[in-house]
Amino acid sequence: MTIPPNIPVLVGSAQLTNQRDPDISLTERDEPVEIMTRVLDLAADDCGSNKAGRRLLEQASLLCSIQSLAWQYSNPALLVAQKLSIEPKTLAATTTGGNNPQLIASYAARAIQDGRLDVVLVTGADCVYTRRAARKDPTHPALPWTVQPEDTPTPLTLGVNKEPTTTIESEVGLDRPAKVFPLFENAIRYANGWTLDEHRIKIGTLWSSLSKVAENNPYAWHPQAKTPEEIYQVSETNRMVCFPYTKLLNANMQVDQGAAFIMCSYDTAQRAGIPSDNLMFLVSGADADDHWFMSHRWDLHSSPAIRIAGQSALELAGKSIDDIEFVDLYSCFPSAVQIAADALGLPIDDPHRPLSVTGGLSFAGGPGNNYVSHSISAIHHLLRGNTHKWGMTTGLGWYVTKHSLGIWSSDPPQNGFQYANPQEDINKLPQRPPASPGHHDITIETYTVWHNRDGSPELGISSYLNGEGGRGWANIHDQGTLTEIENNEGCGRRAELNDAGSIVLTD
Repeated sequence: MTIPPNIPVLVGSAQLTNQRDPDISLTERDEPVEIMTRVLDLAADDCGSNKAGRRLLEQASLLCSIQSLAWQYSNPALLVAQKLSIEPKTLAATTTGGNNPQLIASYAARAIQDGRLDVVLVTGADCVYTRRAARKDPTHPALPWTVQPEDTPTPLTLGVNKEPTTTIESEVGLDRPAKVFPLFENAIRYANGWTLDEHRIKIGTLWSSLSKVAENNPYAWHPQAKTPEEIYQVSETNRMVCFPYTKLLNANMQVDQGAAFIMCSYDTAQRAGIPSDNLMFLVSGADADDHWFMSHRWDLHSSPAIRIAGQSALELAGKSIDDIEFVDLYSCFPSAVQIAADALGLPIDDPHRPLSVTGGLSFAGGPGNNYVSHSISAIHHLLRGNTHKWGMTTGLGWYVTKHSLGIWSSDPPQNGFQYANPQEDINKLPQRPPASPGHHDITIETYTVWHNRDGSPELGISSYLNGEGGRGWANIHDQGTLTEIENNEGCGRRAELNDAGSIVLTD
């Protein structure tokens, strides 16, 4: 087929993992912006030749940096541009959200196809390992990381930036992903009718399959395969963090990693001399949010937004989920993978099609908001030169809140890049009303138990439903009750709120 000149195409990508090295002091390790620069330079080299890649860097319409968690720069894209001696027309930075690399890829594809942009550079990195190691070091070394002056120009902001929780959700302790995703996990177990033992084996087996992918990933932070038992059983090196998640069932944020990719029009790629085998086309993309706050969602074990956005992206690509050979579902916690797999119609136990091409955020690494740049790069190199092959990447922001999906292929799309944002359809879906205040009989909808570092249970967090179907939130403080709901099913149990507003089981 004749490829239209304005078709968007990904031409180069790269990953970089700066592993621990006892021979290098913490103050000598690269800071995030250094890794952003190095990995974008590697992505330019990946374009087929340094000359071709350099030409694209110098033609950049947009340079977007994915927000780093380890260090807050005023304008990281400006620093990267200065280090590479390039002058992109626009500098941008994203908001918080693991969906953002895929969101930016779709944003770039639309703008390139419409002629608003030509060459788009996307880079991101995080160095939480070095930052935390410096804090834990007895000498507390001051990291000589860049602080930009107060008059630094503000970059264009891309992505949605809103508070992730309601006041009530925050008050009961839902202040970080490690406390929220276990709520979804226990809701998934109850919805499927699994026993606690069956559930542990299922999530251990799922995560074990991802660890086997990481074992063959040269960029993985922990490239060691784990058995299901090593993952779900509590041990000295694998403590319970928040029931039912042990340490190995959590995303590993303590990594120093970066990834970058370069997109442009097909015509620009041809004129730059990019080999045809390098090209990966973003065939379709979709973005959508579930009801923003957990309190408003009809249930806590599914994602209508992933289902509807996924259907949209696949239909626009003219494909079914069975046509997708390479899949990377955002994998911060097992519940995120299970929810996405269920929404998209993917089995979680297909040995021929793992649900990650990297090994996921626990084993490949969870570099803050930039993980999906790694999965995009991994898909790019899997599809390179593989005609008639298809890949899917998904990104997730906040608490199964923001979703971005992309369908990729080495074959050019017949109708150009196609995009959907079915938000209006999702907004029309039913929402839970708030439970009325006061003392009343309730049913535990889902729950989790946060543990101290010594392994002892500290606090229970639960959503509950009242007789009218309204949802509320409360804590569980009684140690006997915490032990009970970790050893026996707590979902669906009858309870009441005591005078202190804490949940007490009544059955």
